Amino acid sequence: MIVRADAERTSTAFGMLDLRIQRWIWTEKWSVLRDAQERAIPALVGCDRDVLIAAATAAGKTEAAFFPILTHLLADTRDTGLCIYISPIKALINDQFMRLERLCEQLELPVWPWHGDISSSSKNRFFKQPSGVVLITPESLEAMLCNRGFQAPQLFAKLRYIVVDELHAFIGTERGKQLQSLMQRMELAVGRKVMRVGLSATLGDLGMAAEFLRVRGGSAVEVINSNSDPVRLQLEIKGYVEPSHLLAEQQDAPAITTSFIVQDLFDTLCGSNNLVFPNTRGLVEEYAHALGRLCEQQRVTNEFWPHHGNLSRDIREETEAALKNKALHATAICTNTLELGIDVGAVKSIAQIGSPPSVASMRQRLGRSGRRPGEPAILRGYVTEQALAKDSTLDIQLRTGLFTFAAMVSLLEEKWVEPPQTNGLHFSTLIQQLLSLIAQRGGVQAGDAYRTLCVQGPFPALGKPDFLDMLRHLGKLELIQQEASGVLLHGTKGERIVNHYSFYAAFAAEEEYRVVCDSRVLGSLPISSSVSIGDYIVFAGKTWRVETIDEEGKTILVSKTSTGKAPVFTGGKGQLHAKIRERMRELYRGTGVPHFLDAAAVLLLQEGRDSYARCRLDQRVMLSMGSNIYLLTWLGDKQNEALAAVLRKAGLSVSASGPAIEIFAKETGEQRIAHCLRAFASQPPPDAQQLLAGVFNLRREKWDWALPEHLLKKSYASLQMDVAGAHAWAQQYAAASQEQDH
Repeated sequence: MIVRADAERTSTAFGMLDLRIQRWIWTEKWSVLRDAQERAIPALVGCDRDVLIAAATAAGKTEAAFFPILTHLLADTRDTGLCIYISPIKALINDQFMRLERLCEQLELPVWPWHGDISSSSKNRFFKQPSGVVLITPESLEAMLCNRGFQAPQLFAKLRYIVVDELHAFIGTERGKQLQSLMQRMELAVGRKVMRVGLSATLGDLGMAAEFLRVRGGSAVEVINSNSDPVRLQLEIKGYVEPSHLLAEQQDAPAITTSFIVQDLFDTLCGSNNLVFPNTRGLVEEYAHALGRLCEQQRVTNEFWPHHGNLSRDIREETEAALKNKALHATAICTNTLELGIDVGAVKSIAQIGSPPSVASMRQRLGRSGRRPGEPAILRGYVTEQALAKDSTLDIQLRTGLFTFAAMVSLLEEKWVEPPQTNGLHFSTLIQQLLSLIAQRGGVQAGDAYRTLCVQGPFPALGKPDFLDMLRHLGKLELIQQEASGVLLHGTKGERIVNHYSFYAAFAAEEEYRVVCDSRVLGSLPISSSVSIGDYIVFAGKTWRVETIDEEGKTILVSKTSTGKAPVFTGGKGQLHAKIRERMRELYRGTGVPHFLDAAAVLLLQEGRDSYARCRLDQRVMLSMGSNIYLLTWLGDKQNEALAAVLRKAGLSVSASGPAIEIFAKETGEQRIAHCLRAFASQPPPDAQQLLAGVFNLRREKWDWALPEHLLKKSYASLQMDVAGAHAWAQQYAAASQEQDH
């Protein structure tokens, strides 16, 4: 008997499944359906509504979606339907294929993994009989629509469901807008609504996530929020102090605290499976190499494996296989490539070096731990601060690294995560989708394009006059042209770009060199990561000497060596939410000590509080320090960036820096800054054109270069700034300062 997970009662959802799926569940020796599965099966089996499933990592979301979906596809014995599953990464497609293939083979349903590594013969078989389950990335789906657009009505004729896995990874990104547009275009191709299913473990606002899944229809999406099986958390942040003389005397030397952290990781993690997140690919290489060397010195088998997006697929899969091998102990030093839902088995703990990009990211990572019954989810955090000196910056004095991490962990304990960032306009992606729509249909009328992409699609913020401005601008750039009949076609430049494989990605990918040793591809290095012949580098956790650089073939040939330094990779942290800064300030003002801090971290906490009190930051907003003035807003990065733009527009030289805005040149005077803030508060919030007048270097997304200037500014402001939030803070400041004057 299959029972419910939440009570000793017979499962009603189990009986709704196809008999072959029921037999498979019995064969797998399942005794219960998880809460998410119990609730998703009746919601999805009828194929009559959109569904969003939010459940913890390892809560069975994949089965919650596919058991009822496959049951529905099997219901029509004459004509098997089609489900398209969309994943953010290829590795997750490969992983899900292995999970689904065994089941679908017994059901006699085809499963089609679909990305650049899949043979054309397999894809051609699907085109002959488009049914079953397709596992695909947005880029491959884009290519399918571009290259087989005229066949789209036939290809998707049997389409019943679109499943989006790791939904949170798409929200607020260029790929997210692309995904929304692709789903809309598939529905237009078949002339009917197709049910959408979103899966995620980390969503801060389910209503906003539902609206992302179905633009203008989020209220009708059925939301299944499964909080069953709460996991006990075991949390610790360890503090380290880096001697200040290192910066002056040993700039090229590894930080002293790095060796302490490496030793602690080695002592703590050996003999178990774990994931270590150092935040950047360069640090992944440094820690993987240092831990590997320590294993050599201790004459034990290396248990530490690197994993990041620039390593070859073979090396990444070796790491994943080591984690899954129950006969071995393995710890992956990784980036967010192992944050998503790739199955690497149960891990004992998560180590986080430096604060994570967001609370949502930390929660996602922590979901990998504590998956065995009775085991806690363990997070080990490591924070490094510089030793205090006479000339220490405000950031160092306030110990903001520790306070940021501590604020994030305290919010995690309260089950808070950042709400989805759904207000970005992403006009860059609109250009890509316009060019793609032209390719799909062989040409399109301007009015039809506007209706498809803006009126019905995911770009409603663009009015018709602005859309026409954009078309004229694209015409000048020879990206599009218009026939006398009014049909839009690709221009000379547009046709060349669309016919290149790099077009299908909505985001810009940096050009890279392959790294090769003895004919084996180790991975790739971005061109911005400068290396020369004779350099010694750390890559894939090992050391290499650069022997040859083939500029034309974009290949770096290396040989094994015994020393090296990790190359520099691009990329940085995300935008910090205002809630985190609010919690930081509560920690500064408080007297209690968070239970998860070790003794060294507690000392850093007290030093930060002492500096906060000494600078009287509870009573003041501005602080003069050295030749600069700090405006302490305690706002999030987007609000601070908007305030910084206001001050720049007034002629000040500024930089948004953590919880403060740094104003350079002390002679500016606090009175002038206060006047600027009051003037900003007294007027309605400015639009992007006013705020960014005379500002350059606004291009952040792939197609920003092709936007008219006013649309570029509007798009930039929507992604990088919260003008309304900044304006509200300025009004509070103005009111408070007026009270002080009286």
